[in-house]
Amino acid sequence: MTRRIGFLVFPDFQILDLSGPLAAFEISGRTPTLKKNTERTPRPYELHVVSEQGGLVKSSSGLAVTTEGIQTRTFDTLIIAGGMGAFTAATAPKLQAFVKKAARRSRRVTSVCSGAFVVAAAGLLEGRRATTHWRAAPLLKRRYPGIEVDNDRIFIKEGRIWTSAGVTAGIDLALALIEEDLGVEAAKAVARELVVYYRRPGGQSQFSALLELDSASERIRRVLSYARANLREGLSVEQLAALAGLSPRQFGRVFLSETGQTPAKAVERLRAESARARIEKTNEPIEMIAKAAGFSDPERMRRAFVRIFGNPPQAVRRMVRSDR
Repeated sequence: MTRRIGFLVFPDFQILDLSGPLAAFEISGRTPTLKKNTERTPRPYELHVVSEQGGLVKSSSGLAVTTEGIQTRTFDTLIIAGGMGAFTAATAPKLQAFVKKAARRSRRVTSVCSGAFVVAAAGLLEGRRATTHWRAAPLLKRRYPGIEVDNDRIFIKEGRIWTSAGVTAGIDLALALIEEDLGVEAAKAVARELVVYYRRPGGQSQFSALLELDSASERIRRVLSYARANLREGLSVEQLAALAGLSPRQFGRVFLSETGQTPAKAVERLRAESARARIEKTNEPIEMIAKAAGFSDPERMRRAFVRIFGNPPQAVRRMVRSDR
């Protein structure tokens, strides 16, 4: 069975939001699986790039793509690109009518990055969990308070509606859609052709706290540097506050204001990131990794992993090993 996949773009869309998923679906039609029987079969996907008017549509980079009009198109899966133009597209009546119709007729409606604003404007995310690029997540939450916005996920599936984070996360989304249609081996084969990691699970953080957690003030940066280098220590609020030269109460307020997280949550995240790196790269026992990362016991680390990454440590290790 050949499934028709539509890629909806608009002026000032992000080119990688289109080209990443498009390449994944295109490659799936010419990449043999690991099965011995590699006889030619019908292509699994028929791909169409569409826009409101059809014709050439210019991306934010200036590169234009040829598109078909949306007038009579129906799709098995609709993938809505993101980019700065998504905010205007979310207010376009014709596009909104098309997306609403797709929700009734298509098996899946999905978005990449700020394409979530187009889906939200059509009312498809009300009462659902959704994600988008972490930078746009606060705005999505303010504009659509009925959506449970999770800015720390690469992609989220809520029934027939899928949303994903920024740019390269569109490839992760496409691989997950291909896996749902064609199976794990087919999706792995596509990932190998693309030379990308298979697969970052939807629950994986959009960015690493070890790299991104920062502060504008020198005293909080000093605390963060110390915490990163001394994860096995207790790292109590009192200890960190003393290092910053503040009272525990003052320190808690300043830390939250400058990093967006409480000291306890930040330390937990740093420990979880450190532990995940060792789980992915070594064969060390989980108990040993938990101790090295500063968790009091493996169960506490497991709970932190589920909260932060959406999967327990053993599942993270299994997914990494399955890709080798």
